[in-house]
Amino acid sequence: MFAGTVGVFLGFKAREETFKGQFSTCQPIVSEKQSEGALTVVENTEEGDEEEEVTVVDDNDEEDLEVVQPTEQWQTLKPDQAVPPGSHVRLNLQTGEREVRLGEEQLKYWTQEHREKEETQSSFSPDELKRAMKKIKEDLSLSGKDTSPQESVISKYRPLEELKKDMAQLDMLVETDVQIMRRLLDQFNSSNSTTEQRLGILLELEYMVHQVDNAQNLCSMGGLQVVLEGLNSSDFRLQENSAFVLGSAVSSNPVVQVKAVESGALQTLLTTLATVQPLNVKKKVLFAVASLLRHFPYAQHHFLSHGGLQVLSELFRADGGGVLRTRIVTMLYDMISEKELISQAGLDSVLDASHEERVRQYSKVSLQGHLLEKGWCSLVPQLLESTEHDYREKGLRALLAMAPVCLDQYRSDSALLDSLLSLKDQYQEMVQSEMILGEENSYFAEIVELIDALQVKMK
Repeated sequence: MFAGTVGVFLGFKAREETFKGQFSTCQPIVSEKQSEGALTVVENTEEGDEEEEVTVVDDNDEEDLEVVQPTEQWQTLKPDQAVPPGSHVRLNLQTGEREVRLGEEQLKYWTQEHREKEETQSSFSPDELKRAMKKIKEDLSLSGKDTSPQESVISKYRPLEELKKDMAQLDMLVETDVQIMRRLLDQFNSSNSTTEQRLGILLELEYMVHQVDNAQNLCSMGGLQVVLEGLNSSDFRLQENSAFVLGSAVSSNPVVQVKAVESGALQTLLTTLATVQPLNVKKKVLFAVASLLRHFPYAQHHFLSHGGLQVLSELFRADGGGVLRTRIVTMLYDMISEKELISQAGLDSVLDASHEERVRQYSKVSLQGHLLEKGWCSLVPQLLESTEHDYREKGLRALLAMAPVCLDQYRSDSALLDSLLSLKDQYQEMVQSEMILGEENSYFAEIVELIDALQVKMK
């Protein structure tokens, strides 16, 4: 009799020699009957254990044995039962029965999730699987499906020729952007279209002209003229949406900018601004004007020669809320900055032919002189009276940009001097409050820097 418990591990016949080599010094060897699994037991030489580890080599064919699903607890293993690889099997010498549980590696990763999953999985014996496969074959023969696997797969898919015909029909139904815009223009010009339908069409066109090619194609098919007619409409909603389409079409699109100026779009926009219009219409028209003038000195020259600054100054004075004032001042600041950047680039580098032409075009735009002439040196400071920080910031930036031609008027404007001192004190207090809170790169600190820069120029 062995002292202690003998641990038994199920192995394949191919592993028998390996284990025998590892335990070649262990004796004695105890073998059970071949019918009970041909167990080969190798005694552990260590003393003090109740049971000793053995290596089990099972030469029986497990195909017809019931496979037991081990758990972390020992359970009795019947003679006609097999265990999965990696399971821990022992021979209880007190009862003479084999017992099985999960192996050490399996127990290591055996979590509650694995247990729940294992419990939900169904276990089928080999006989049950054979009966199920036989039933499937009988069902197929009864239903007449005696086709080969290849024919079964082919039957699930449509012929290639049929697919080609369907794709050709789909191509006929898919519209290109050009076709869509042409259809929309035809609907807009139709006498049966209502105002609501025309408004919807303009919004669809505005969405499409953000693409450069679409905007250019819209001009080629006469869409620009349709938009300009919408600006002249008596319906304010059509004017607003038409200006929206025009502004989106000319934005960063030199080809459309040129066609718009040649079509008289700038004069139409200025006329719309000069007449009494709702605020929403004026906002969209200003958007279109700014988009048309941006990076386009030819249009800027026409804007100045057609009294554009005069129209904007009247609009600035009439705006009490500050929304239009801010947009106007921002547009003027952008125009000044563009010209300065182009001029500076011409001084810092060798110019190519295209850049020389741009410098020549910007030289014809005498914006600073027109600003002084039209009284903008006294208009822009009024933006500092706003309670909005953003409005004040844009006003200060514009004042700095206009300083080369407006310094004399700045120095003589006592209201401007008082306003700068008051704003500086106010924003310095805000900066101190932000520093106490640990905030860096303060927005208010930037405004203080703008005020300081303007005060330095005015000394």
